[in-house]
Order: sequence, then C-alpha cells, then structure tokens
Amino acid sequence: MKVEKTEYHGWKNNVKLSNDHVELIVTLDVGPRIISYRALHGKNVFHNFPESIGKSGETEWQNRGGHRIWIAPEGMDISYALDNAPVSKYELTENGVRVENDPVAPWGIRKEMTVSLAEDSSEVTVRHRLINEKKEPVEIASWGLSVMAAGGLEIIPLPPLGEHPQSLLPNRVIIPWPYTDMSDPRWRFGWKYITLRQTSDGVPAKIGLSHKEKWVAYYNADSLFVKEVEYIEGATYTDLGSNFETFNCSEMLEIETLGPLRKLAPGQSTEHTEKWRLLGDVPQPASLQEEDLAKWLEPLLA
Repeated sequence: MKVEKTEYHGWKNNVKLSNDHVELIVTLDVGPRIISYRALHGKNVFHNFPESIGKSGETEWQNRGGHRIWIAPEGMDISYALDNAPVSKYELTENGVRVENDPVAPWGIRKEMTVSLAEDSSEVTVRHRLINEKKEPVEIASWGLSVMAAGGLEIIPLPPLGEHPQSLLPNRVIIPWPYTDMSDPRWRFGWKYITLRQTSDGVPAKIGLSHKEKWVAYYNADSLFVKEVEYIEGATYTDLGSNFETFNCSEMLEIETLGPLRKLAPGQSTEHTEKWRLLGDVPQPASLQEEDLAKWLEPLLA
C-alpha cells in the first residue's frame, strides 16, 4: 500500500492512498473530505461538482461531492458550518491519514476524519469524529455523506420477511421526508430489497431507516460500491431513529450514515465508523426482480 501527495483537479495538496486494487484521494485544501475512490482502471464512484471542485475560500457552504463528515441534525444551521478552508492538521498513519479542521464560529465543533486503506483489498475504513470545543454542552450526531456519481442503482437490504400470524411485531422502520413521493417509479419496495435509481430527470427524494442489515450497495458503470455501518441497539438516532439515509436528485445520489445522538459536554466527542468495499468489472443483474438481484448480489458480497 502506498501513501503519496498528488494534485487533483486544481487542488495542489491531496493525499493518495493506493494498493493493487483501488485508489483513494483525500484533499487537504478543503475539508475534511475524501474526493475520489476508484478501482485502479475504473472511474471515481463519487460525484464531483465541476463548479466547486478545485476551489476554496467561498463564503457559503459548498457541496463539491466526494465523501464528507457533517453534523446532524440538519435542522440546525450547524450542519452548514463552512469547510471551505484547508484542513488545519493532517497526520499520516500506518495505513492512511487523519485530517481535521478548526472549529467554525459560533458552533465550536471540530471535525476529524481518519481514513485507512487495507494492504491487499479494496476495504476502506472511515472514522468520523466530532469534538465539542464550546464552553457549553451541545447535542449532536456524527454524519457521513457519500455523494455518488449519477446513473447508478442503489440497493438497500430489508430484514427477513415474516409470516402471518406468527410475525406479530414490526421489524422495519422507513422514514420518508416530506418531499418524497413514494409512488415515484425510481423506487422499488420489494420483500428483500429497496432499490432506487438515480436519473437525470429525477426530483428530490429522501428516506431514512433504522437500518440493522449493516450494508447498502450502489451499482454504477460496472462497479459495485458497498458501504457498511453498525446499528447500536438502545441508542437514540436523529430523524425519527435513522442511522441510514439516502437522498436522490437529478445530479447525484447520497448514501448517508449517522452515529447516535449524544449530548456532549465541553471537550467530549462522538463518532461512528463506516467500512467500504469496491468491486470492479461487475456484470449487470439479469433484472430488478428480487430473485435475480439476490442471485447476482450474494456471490459478490460473500
């Protein structure tokens, strides 16, 4: 596994992590943010916004794309605290890099992201950490958002299907946002999976889940991106209990994970971790029927 400095679309200071399987780029010129993740001979799985890539110093928050750490819940303006300046500190680790930014006034929350790449596989571990540097407590949750390239298919596994009258208690929580049309043909709510297509004519839509199945996948341009996150039983999550959320619009699709909602005293921190995998040269599924999707996915995820 190699760690080296590189340029990226106008940004001069970036850390590239690579091995025989994948390449990952963490920018130091803004952030913390991972801006690219791709198989060595494949395309970036993340969307980059051309109007803001390579730039910095803006007075308003910029999406830019890639993968970022954010602060939940979104209803507070704290989510849009600026990250348009260079990271304040970075440290190379044995198999990756740790980056952090200075707290933005008046919020006083330091963001820290630690990114590690496995020696001999595509596996990436991303640790999202928020530190309260204010003089008073604050109740927040860590939030990781991956902005995926356009044109793909998201696959969200559902808990096992039960039978009536044996299965009398619910086993899934699906939380639609107010602007989400559940009859939108981009969605397919099956017995084994929820699927969501990203299309250029799509209107904004978002759902959250209390997601205990651990993984979500996104298939695009012959590659399969897999993200894993834990669900902590008994923990309180924002947005009516969501530890996973997905947002879709005409430009991109976001795969989002959240840590538990915690009240942090001054100096305390909260965090959560994602794991990623990337498989290249993956043929298309025969169809979006549940049986075909399962037959296609299960060997890939084994």
